[in-house]
Amino acid sequence: MKHLFWTSTTIYLLTALTCRVYVTVLSSSSLPFPIDRSTPDGDADYLAPIFPILPFQKYSGNPVLTPNRDNDWESTYVYNPTAIVLNGTIFLLYRAQNVSKTSSIGLAWSTDGYNFTRLSRPILYATQPWEDGGGTEDPRIVRVNGTFYLTYTAYDLNTPRLCIATSEDLLTWAKCPPLFPDSSEDVNASKSEDGARKSIISDSKSGAIVTDPTSDGLYHMYFGDSVFYHATSTDLVNWTASDKPFATPIYPWENALIEPGPAPIKTRDGRWLLIYNAMTTGQGSYQPGQYSIGQMLLDEPSSHTSRSSNPIGVEEIDPSTFHSEAQAEYKARNKQPLRHHDDAQIALPVLPSDNKAEPVHHVSPSPSPSHDSAGGPLARLETPFLVPSTPEEEKGQVNLVVFAEGLVQFKGRWFLYYGQADETVGVAVADVQP
Repeated sequence: MKHLFWTSTTIYLLTALTCRVYVTVLSSSSLPFPIDRSTPDGDADYLAPIFPILPFQKYSGNPVLTPNRDNDWESTYVYNPTAIVLNGTIFLLYRAQNVSKTSSIGLAWSTDGYNFTRLSRPILYATQPWEDGGGTEDPRIVRVNGTFYLTYTAYDLNTPRLCIATSEDLLTWAKCPPLFPDSSEDVNASKSEDGARKSIISDSKSGAIVTDPTSDGLYHMYFGDSVFYHATSTDLVNWTASDKPFATPIYPWENALIEPGPAPIKTRDGRWLLIYNAMTTGQGSYQPGQYSIGQMLLDEPSSHTSRSSNPIGVEEIDPSTFHSEAQAEYKARNKQPLRHHDDAQIALPVLPSDNKAEPVHHVSPSPSPSHDSAGGPLARLETPFLVPSTPEEEKGQVNLVVFAEGLVQFKGRWFLYYGQADETVGVAVADVQP
């Protein structure tokens, strides 16, 4: 396959696998309109979702963003975007890499969700020692009281560190130091057998912030790139993390690691829906190293530790109909009790699936509190709703990857933006539930 990428002045020919894709790269030196604290956000006809949001269909015109060799900073790879709707326009903040694989964060916008114009310069890039060499990676954005809060990974080629930057206009950003100290200073550090201090939360990444504070005034965040941890803050800048996992892998498609995707979104019944990414070691029908995308349902953060045995959102499930033999067999085979919940299985109606090997999506409710520090998820899909299935997703900088960090509702549809094999950006779309 040969891919054609062009700018207004230049056409580049790249070799790929099976087909020919033509992508126009439109760039601008300024935003389509000024952004300030008064700029409206969200879709004008927004309707909260019901868990889970299904089915998602991949856009036939993917990729929607590709590298732009006219700009060195985004000349090699663009992927893993976050998204937000402002003034009737979708804005993507995406990870870009140059030939040395130093990461910056770029900005693009669209009025239809598919065709984007991008700013000709990055909006966030390496300026701090903890970003030197690797740069700024994998953004996730929320907006609270007119201020944008962007979590991102700072990487100095040795240690990934979760950071936050704030802005009121998407162009000028104030960076904060890493959210969690290094191991020698970590308040969550413990002593290993040889007496050395060891950080329980070592490499920190992938912060997904809940935008509504709980009644005690605390904001909540889920983060981590192997299991999920839970953190709280009074100001969205300074965070205190629990050293106990909030959620751990359960199923074969996620048995290597899980990490949060876009910021959780509030459901119609007051819970929170979290889209997340997962990797497998290659069990069942899944290939080793494959990244897929799933969904889980979270309780309101303030009630994590006292969750009812029959939580709202899964009360229609009859425990007497649960069939947990497969889950028990999986647990016994892996012998990793600290990485699994005592979830059971419940079938949903057959829905179209991107995963041909798993055509039926199921939900696993957690009817009783788990060992995790904050109660754990209420439920999750047993199978991923998005898996690598196209040439752009199966072959790239990292093979077999779909990785989501951006979800917005726009004009009656959900737009899920994701990285394709760590090279380009794709989108999948689902109708808003009536």
